[in-house]
Amino acid sequence: MKRDSRLSNILHALLHMADHEAKTGAPMTSDQLALCLSTNPVVVRRTMAGLREQGLVASEKGHGGGWRLAKPLDQVSLGQVSAALGGADLFPEAPPVEADGCLVEAAVNDALAETYAAARALLVARLNDITLADLAADFSRRMAAHPNRTPPHDPRPGS
Repeated sequence: MKRDSRLSNILHALLHMADHEAKTGAPMTSDQLALCLSTNPVVVRRTMAGLREQGLVASEKGHGGGWRLAKPLDQVSLGQVSAALGGADLFPEAPPVEADGCLVEAAVNDALAETYAAARALLVARLNDITLADLAADFSRRMAAHPNRTPPHDPRPGS
C-alpha cells in the first residue's frame, strides 16, 4: 500500500511556520515552505488553501506576505489538520472484491472492513489528542539536546 505522506508533510510545514514566525515575526512564503518540503510552491499553495478554508492558516498577499498559523499551536490538533486534508487515508473503507460471490472472500472482507473501521476510529481519536504544541515541544527538546545544530531545511537566509 502506498504511503500517504500529506499529513506528515503538512505538519512539518506548520511547525516550520510556527518556528519561523516566532523567530522573525514574519509569515512564510510558499517558496520558503516548498524549500522545506522539497516540493513545488504551487503544491504548497494548493494544500495551504485547503487548510485556510478550515481556519487553520491565514494568508497575506503582497510584499512581506505569506502563510501564518491562524490559531495558537495548542488549539490545533493533528486530527483537525488531517480532516482539513481530507482525512488520513491509511486504511481502505473495505477490501476489494476479487471473486464476487465467494463466501470465503465475503467472510474475510467483512472481518477486514470492521477491523479497518475500528483502526480508523482509534487513529482519529489519537490524532485529536495530539496538538501542534505537543509536536513543537518535542522539537524544542530535540534541539536543546543538540545545541549546535541548525534546524534542517531552515528557510532563513544564511542558515
